[in-house]
Amino acid sequence: MHLMFSRFPICLAPMAGVTDPVFRTLCKEEGADVMETEFVSAEGVLQCWERNRRYVEFEQAHRPLGIQLFGSVPEHMAAAARIIYDAVQPDFIDINAGCPVPKVVGKNGGSSLLKDLPLLQRIAQALVDEMGADCPVTAKIRIGWDAEHICALEAVQRLQDAGVRAVTIHGRTRSQQYGGKADWSVIDACARQAAIPVIGNGDLATPEDVRRVRETTAVSGVAIGRAAMAAPWIFRQAKAYLQSGEIPPPPAPRERIAFVLRHTRLAVESRHYGDELPTMRAMRARLLAYAKGIPGTKPLRPRLSRVASYAELEDILSPLCQDEA
Repeated sequence: MHLMFSRFPICLAPMAGVTDPVFRTLCKEEGADVMETEFVSAEGVLQCWERNRRYVEFEQAHRPLGIQLFGSVPEHMAAAARIIYDAVQPDFIDINAGCPVPKVVGKNGGSSLLKDLPLLQRIAQALVDEMGADCPVTAKIRIGWDAEHICALEAVQRLQDAGVRAVTIHGRTRSQQYGGKADWSVIDACARQAAIPVIGNGDLATPEDVRRVRETTAVSGVAIGRAAMAAPWIFRQAKAYLQSGEIPPPPAPRERIAFVLRHTRLAVESRHYGDELPTMRAMRARLLAYAKGIPGTKPLRPRLSRVASYAELEDILSPLCQDEA
């Protein structure tokens, strides 16, 4: 775990459908210190390991890297963690107690665990007991289920008592989803109380945001999610700003287009999502996120939302390169 916390790490937050192996490679190149996989279901691992194995595959260059696991049965979570560790030896196993999406919450996983903190503690204890000295256990939570049930302080204490080595806190409640503002005062209070590292997450859109929370809160590091979807170079920029006080310029439009094309090409070649068409479907939301930072893409958004091949994407974006020239 010293790999994660030897300095103030700037981490890539796990995001379903986003932090796949290709995107992790790109973010690592752009300076992300620590990464996690997309979440994987403990029940899925136990019932159909070969089908779910692709969610936990990673390259050695991605280290330090954690596997994020969700579920609601302590014994099943522990058994799944052991299968995963024996197969791929991640640097840590992360308990997902923060995901707000209905398909996870409906199975009593993710942020629904914030409504049953004794269960969350039992899950954490089961994983810690199973993994022992083999692999550290961490957790990601939100600050509570809703505004009337802010429970992060108790959750962190229970996780710490169970032997969890670090906690990432997203500063929103489950009911907020991704709306409103992240409450960094709660994250800060947890970080000041905890004897383990607390990583802060939420509304970190710029290098200035990262520096502000480092200077004004007690967090041991930060995790960046949605901002990295549109601008993966935020890791490099933020690290430079923390070290020198100067922010490197973002890539020029032509460089951004080249980045988008490379990401798409690598995704197609990886076959992580299957053949070219399903890969392009999976990439559409990613392409729209990238497009927000590239001048001239607004009229192209309808075509990007339907793009079906890499060659078609080149045709859509090539006029932007000619305009810049």
